[in-house]
Amino acid sequence: MEVRFYGVRGSIAVSGAHAARIGGNTSCLEVVSQGHRLILDAGTGIRALGEAMMREGDPRKATLFFSHLHWDHVQGFPFFTPGYLPTTELMLYGPGTDGAQALESVLARQMEPPNFPVPLSTMRSRMTFGSALHGRTVEVGPFRVTPFDAPHPQGCLAYRVEADGHSFVYATDMEISLATLDPRVARWMEGADALCLDAQYTPDEYNGKKGIPKKGWGHSTMVDAAQVASAVNAQRLFLFHHDPAHNDEQVENMAEEARNHFAATEPAREGKRIVLGAACG
Repeated sequence: MEVRFYGVRGSIAVSGAHAARIGGNTSCLEVVSQGHRLILDAGTGIRALGEAMMREGDPRKATLFFSHLHWDHVQGFPFFTPGYLPTTELMLYGPGTDGAQALESVLARQMEPPNFPVPLSTMRSRMTFGSALHGRTVEVGPFRVTPFDAPHPQGCLAYRVEADGHSFVYATDMEISLATLDPRVARWMEGADALCLDAQYTPDEYNGKKGIPKKGWGHSTMVDAAQVASAVNAQRLFLFHHDPAHNDEQVENMAEEARNHFAATEPAREGKRIVLGAACG
């Protein structure tokens, strides 16, 4: 099982030399195994993923799982080139009991005037919509994908992805700490080979010692992420959903501080590829 990061930024995309090493696109990951492809979220990073898929040629097939439908996790979908081709087959899972309908509605509405020049119907790929539900595993080829509830305003799903004897947990937009770690959440992170966890703020930012307080906004600190990774016996931690106000140096410094609590910590970076079970990726 291989994981590649295409978008690692939170809230809004950024560009410029100050963000070149970490990357400025919003949330999007690709997970592949045995010829099958999962896509986690459709932030602006999905544009580059789509271009990579175009270079592969037909047939193009993918299963997309959305954590939630806030704009930074869906806004790249209109720029996903394979979605416009009738030879592409996409299965899209929206979060919650009405996830199928809600996801299709959100994707359609963001492509309506005055937001976008062409409607969702212009995307001629074969799209099927489904609902991702807490604790209900979805099997896709070699993958077992289990959604679980994450603490975030208006709700969010994290995903445990298992294949080839290894596990990867994608937990973006999660406000969590050791003090608030629910055993019902921790069980899905337990023993993950790699844990991708929200770490948008520093403790000073979160507590309002620097800027306005961020408590209740649905995001964690890098210290909390590292402590949680240690508590759930994860093998590696990737700090994710980087704040758009943070430059590369700030993100690197946050990772360095997090390593005081969990040594196998690094910031998620665009283009980073990991092979689960390998010594390094």
